[in-house]
This record gives sequence, C-alpha cells and structure tokens, in this order.
Amino acid sequence: MKNTPLPPRPLSDLSDAPRRVLTAAQLRAHGVPAAEVAAQSRPGGPWQQLLPGVYLLHPGPPTSDERLHAALLYTGRRPGAADGAGFGESMVTGLAALALHGFRSAPRLRSLDRVDVLVPRTRRLRSTGFVRIVRASAHEPPVAEELTGLPVAPVARALADALEGMTDPRTVRRLLTEAVREGYCEPAPVVRELSRARLLSRPHVVDAVDSLLAEGRALAEERLYAMVRDHGLPDPVWNVDLRLPGGPHLGGVDAYWPDHAVAVELDTRAPRQDEDALWSEYTRKREYLERLGITVVHLTPRKLRDAADQQAVVVRTALMAAGDRAPAAYVVVLPR
Repeated sequence: MKNTPLPPRPLSDLSDAPRRVLTAAQLRAHGVPAAEVAAQSRPGGPWQQLLPGVYLLHPGPPTSDERLHAALLYTGRRPGAADGAGFGESMVTGLAALALHGFRSAPRLRSLDRVDVLVPRTRRLRSTGFVRIVRASAHEPPVAEELTGLPVAPVARALADALEGMTDPRTVRRLLTEAVREGYCEPAPVVRELSRARLLSRPHVVDAVDSLLAEGRALAEERLYAMVRDHGLPDPVWNVDLRLPGGPHLGGVDAYWPDHAVAVELDTRAPRQDEDALWSEYTRKREYLERLGITVVHLTPRKLRDAADQQAVVVRTALMAAGDRAPAAYVVVLPR
C-alpha cells in the first residue's frame, strides 16, 4: 500500500489554531502556496505579516504571547530548514525575559515596544520591527531556561542585556536589587555578565552594583544567622576580627566559636575585582588560621540558599571535632 500525502489543512482551520503565528515554511508545509499567503496578508485581509517570513493568522494586534513566538520564529528559522518550526538556539532576553521570569520591576510584556532576542554570534540576522537582535559573545552562550514553553535567557544575562540601553539610575538599581533580594540569582553571575558587556564603566551601573553587592552580603548573613538558629548550633560571636596578642591582624570572619576554635567565612567576593588575587588572599588567610589551630569553614551564599541543611552538618562536624584537635593558639577577638 502506497503512502499518500495528507491533504492540506483548510485555511479556516489554520486561522482557528490555538497558536496563530506561523512561518512561511510552516504554511507551505500545510499546503498554502506563497501566492495565497500574499493574498491573505494584504492590507485589510484576514492575515498580516508580523516579521519577515512570519505571519499572524488573524486581523488586529498580536497578543504578547504571539509577539514572543513571532520573534523566536523569525530568529530561529534557518535557510533550508525543513519546516521552520523550531526556535533554534535563539532565546528571549532583556526586559521581556525579566518579565517572563516574574520581575515586578520589569514592564509588563504588552507594554514593551521591542523584544530582545539573543542569537548565536554567527547568525546573520538584523533587527527589524519589534525585534532587536542581541548576539552572544565569543565565549560559550548561556543555557536557556524554559518559561511558559519559551526559551528564555538566565536572569544574569537578561539583566545585562536589559541594562545596556538604560540611563535611569533608579530603574537600574530596582532591577539589580530585585534580582538578589527575591532570590532570582546571586550577585556574582550578574556582575560577571555586566563586566562582559562592558557596563561597569558607567557610573550609574557601578553605583547600582555596589548596592547589589551590599544586598547580597546582607542576605547571605541573614541565611547564616538562620542556619545557626534553625539547626540548633551553639551561638557564635558574629562579625569579628581575629588578632594575635600584641601581634598582627589575622583577618575578619563572619562567625567564630572561641571555645571550639572554629570560624565561618562567607565568600562574597566582587567578581569585578581580580578573582585570582582575591582567592589567593582568602587561601592565605585560611592557611594562616589553620596553622594556628583554627578550623575555617568556607561557605558561599548559594550553598546557604540551596543546601543549608548540608552546611549546618559541616559546621556541626567541625565543632564536634574540636575536642580531638590540639589546642589552638590564643587569639584576641574584636568586634568588626
């Protein structure tokens, strides 16, 4: 028995489809010739061309969802593709991505004049209509997250793309602060993306980043307080400097248990600085303290956020092991 091709779907069926945004290639796959597409898309007709090669199969303005799909279909289609159905490696970024992530300080999707779409560096596309093309840098592109069935850039990358054209300091500060305060991401990846985009030379961005880092530091400290409290750990002394009697300053720690000679240090390095130099400084301080018999537990904000139970076990184990170690050197503990 020979395979017979399925008859093309009637135009009325296409217009009644749940998602009424299709590419020219998809319409051809449905048996709609180019001449018919052109006739249907004339001014005043039942269809309209939203973007080059992308059609809306109803009159009137597109919905936010239809605009996003149109933008991704325009940027995702490749010459010679079978049906143009996929989005390729393109993903929504910028303010539209932040709105999809749920940012309250981002404009609503329907109010945006444009949709930013991140595409591979090698794609030969131009911005057109309501679509602005953003090209991925030479390094490995970000991995898209799926939101409402759409590929969306991670928060850190979306923030950098959104801030590129912003000049209002208050808006920049609100977006960056919300990213950290509401737990969308940690400060480090945001600052890395801002640095990659060469935005840290702009004074209003630098000021906002300072607030971002302070916000991240405060949240990490709150998580550390909660971990100690919620897991019944002994109360430490908080935010202290350690010194040898009459000797040099050993460095500050975020929590210290003098009777156990155990210290906790939060890693809240600012990535815009020289990370290798900062890590070397952390390592030198840790090695020096451990030579004095002080155990240093190194925690990151992400570990405290995502695995507080495990981090509490690490700290408790260090406290319990204190009795099995040789006594630590006497150090002076001062408020920081």
